[in-house]
Amino acid sequence: MASLPGRETPEAGVKRDGYAANPSLKNQKEDSMNQTPTPVSEYAAIDRTIQHYIDGARTGSGQTMAHAFHADATIFGYIGSDLFAGPIQKLFEWNDANGPSSDLAARITSLDVVGTTAVARLEIENWTGHRFTDFFTLLKVEGDWKITNKVFHLHA
Repeated sequence: MASLPGRETPEAGVKRDGYAANPSLKNQKEDSMNQTPTPVSEYAAIDRTIQHYIDGARTGSGQTMAHAFHADATIFGYIGSDLFAGPIQKLFEWNDANGPSSDLAARITSLDVVGTTAVARLEIENWTGHRFTDFFTLLKVEGDWKITNKVFHLHA
């Protein structure tokens, strides 16, 4: 019976965690454990990027919001039972069509940063009368943090 790599039986002398079967994974594990902590300035830079998004939502300006996103960014989520997905331009157009949300409240509830990558969670209340949870993946491109993907949940 064949087994998956890293899942060999203990009788074969291979650890079940897969690191013995794949030395490159072991090196990745050691590298991640020895990684330099992310400077506070990187968190502040990501906050500024996400603030462009929030400001665009609050003012109803897709142009303001666009400063937060990479040109090739995408969006995914459901509005009711309909999938809202595609190039990020769809979000800018939706935002422009729905106008300002001056009472919008937003808070970053989690932010994980590793090197030039980051993942953020944003809670938004009262955006056009609705509550959203957004998950962003970000990449530091040419010295600037940009959102590369937005996945959202529209709360009932």
